[in-house]
Amino acid sequence: MRSDDGHVRRRALPGLIIGIAVVAVTGLLVACATVDGMSTPYIGAPHPPPSDPTRVALLHEPPTQPYDRLGEVVVDASTQPPPPIEQIEGRIRAEAAQLGADAIVIVMDRVVPTGFYAAGPGGPVVDTVLGRRIVGVAIKYRS
Repeated sequence: MRSDDGHVRRRALPGLIIGIAVVAVTGLLVACATVDGMSTPYIGAPHPPPSDPTRVALLHEPPTQPYDRLGEVVVDASTQPPPPIEQIEGRIRAEAAQLGADAIVIVMDRVVPTGFYAAGPGGPVVDTVLGRRIVGVAIKYRS
């Protein structure tokens, strides 16, 4: 398209800039650290009302005082990039609090394969996706 002065207008440049911006934002979103979690109550266990997540203690050994096991909490976190440890701990506490826990005993914390992807210009190259998995048992102290 020509303008009044005979020059050709360049409409492709704004479209190109928008395209580059979309690709850049998409790349940033994909590269974000993630934390996912779920809690599963045990069958036959007590089912107290939810507790305050800020008061849920993170333990690496079972306590000496009597307690009931309420259920299991599993939290998965990305490793590339890893989220802040406070974000992981917050998710663990929030999931345990949904079960009414006073504390959660961490029974596993390791990097495990969480999936795979295939890519490559000369044929598929399969690579494993690693993630951090934390498993804990939510507990309620007996009165």
